[in-house]
This record gives sequence, structure tokens and C-alpha cells, in this order.
Amino acid sequence: MPDILVPITLFVCIAFAIKVVVEARVRGKLAQSAGSEELLRSLARDEDQRRRHGALRWGIVLVLLAIAFAIIEAAGWRDATAGTFALLLGAVGLGNLAYYAIVRKLD
Repeated sequence: MPDILVPITLFVCIAFAIKVVVEARVRGKLAQSAGSEELLRSLARDEDQRRRHGALRWGIVLVLLAIAFAIIEAAGWRDATAGTFALLLGAVGLGNLAYYAIVRKLD
């Protein structure tokens, strides 16, 4: 199993590092260009909002997943059946729908 996980983890880390470097270079080029101060503020504000929305989304999804796991534990289900997967996938779906509804009210 570690023989499979190490290359996958390495690939994910390299891809994330490339993404971070490219985004930093784009921001740097934009700051050096003749972009207006208002444009830079708008980009920073949008990035901050995306970060907060991402935290909100993951928070809602993880709380609903925790509730789904608690239901599975309380019901005494020990085997991986279609019902347990349905409950977990339903929790993720409800979390995303709740996130969507909350963001629509915020915007």
C-alpha cells in the first residue's frame, strides 16, 4: 500500500506547488503591470471571499459527514453496504446544497 500512496502523494504535492507558484507569478505580473489600484484591491477582496467560502463549504460538508458517521455508529452498521455509502454520499450532497443556499443568501 505505501508503494502506491507515496507516488500519488508526491504527484499531488508537486501539482499543488506548481499551482501556488503560477498564481504567485500571475499576481506579481499583475502588480507590476499598469493595473489600477482598484483592480488589485478587487482581486485581493475576491480571493479573500473565495477562501472564506471554501472554509464555509468544507465546514458544512465535514459536519454533515460527522453526523452521518454518528448515525452509522449508532445504528450499529459494521459492514460497508450500499446503505452506508448512500448515507455518506447523501451527507456530502446535503452539505454542498446547504453551502449553495447559504452563499446565495450572503451574496
